[in-house]
Amino acid sequence: MKSNFLLGLALATTLFVSCGEDGTSDIVINDNSTTNNNNGGGSNSSCEVELKGNYTSDLTLDSTKCYIITGATIFEDGTTLTIPAGTVIKAAATGADVYLAIAQGAKIMAEGTSSQPIVFTSNANTPNAGDWGGLILLGKAPINSVTGGTATSTSEIASLPYGGSSADDNSGVLSYVRVEYSGGKADGSSENNGFSFYGVGNGTKIEYIQMFEGKDDGVEFFGGTVNVNNVSVVNAQDDSIDWTEGYTGTITDAYVKHGTDHDKGIEADGYNTDIGNLADPKFFSKPTVTNLTIEGLGSGTENEAIRLRAGTQGIFTNVLLVGFAEGFDLDGDATDNPTGNGVTNGDLKATDVKFDDVTIKVKNDTGISFTTADFLTEDANATGTDYATWGADWTRQ
Repeated sequence: MKSNFLLGLALATTLFVSCGEDGTSDIVINDNSTTNNNNGGGSNSSCEVELKGNYTSDLTLDSTKCYIITGATIFEDGTTLTIPAGTVIKAAATGADVYLAIAQGAKIMAEGTSSQPIVFTSNANTPNAGDWGGLILLGKAPINSVTGGTATSTSEIASLPYGGSSADDNSGVLSYVRVEYSGGKADGSSENNGFSFYGVGNGTKIEYIQMFEGKDDGVEFFGGTVNVNNVSVVNAQDDSIDWTEGYTGTITDAYVKHGTDHDKGIEADGYNTDIGNLADPKFFSKPTVTNLTIEGLGSGTENEAIRLRAGTQGIFTNVLLVGFAEGFDLDGDATDNPTGNGVTNGDLKATDVKFDDVTIKVKNDTGISFTTADFLTEDANATGTDYATWGADWTRQ
């Protein structure tokens, strides 16, 4: 009798919860837990609870369960996703169509610890970069790809709105969160990253995050004002840190390590050149970057640590660049892409920079005349970030 009861209970615990008659996907929550099935859910790659669809009510996860994202998973305006320390969330290894998005007006409360990080990873037996999409947050902070303070743009993945006039918008908390094997590409112009921050405001708390083994960018900022502390990107196959669309937050204590396949350590755009700088009045990206280390593969390889272009501005302090053919590569012109003007007027500069095995320290392709000393000051004692300390225990190498 006990066996028959458990079998019946297992069959009954597949739940399909409709989101209403709005045409959105249903939420699917499948329970294959040990408690209900007495078999551990099958293979080692199986998880207990399936997540998919559009969520219109709050959800709190359980760190004792294993979760799997099997498709587009979107938390809509007014909802909160709470993820406790130590939770593992796997993703079906089917590429760009599998991702977790926190829409405008929604929040994620993902608060791990150094001993119990929250991990998003691939469900594949042999995981690879690009197995799934990634983590997407969308907020209401300013962007320069639209005209008007309350206007919004739409994200590359999922076509969700982002942007607005609320610099202090709050999308929740990410603390000790690791994203692995992300970056699935939908097409040539629509690509997932490890972490995508679309118009995210500085009321959001982002600290101790890592992207490990990603197909596209590690962390990308599409405008917004969010401040990020203690960010690690290891083996991003495109740019490790990328900003565009008028991003003006702070990045403090950042560590980048290149793998065999990679592009820039940082690729920085003042605006999205595929759209234009549409803000009125115009403004450009201008983050503050403090305590930065980028480790390349050696000056004998063709690579750049930091590319600054499309009029981006920014203030860099305490920077360590190791193993690059080029340190800083500045691109632009004297009209729509005034990157060089940022140098001459003090809006783009780097102080306390140490170069180790870097052939060309500064390359000027801006069309504006300036000296290396106008842009940066070197310091042989610059340390970059103390990654050995703050990255201990919870990151992967």
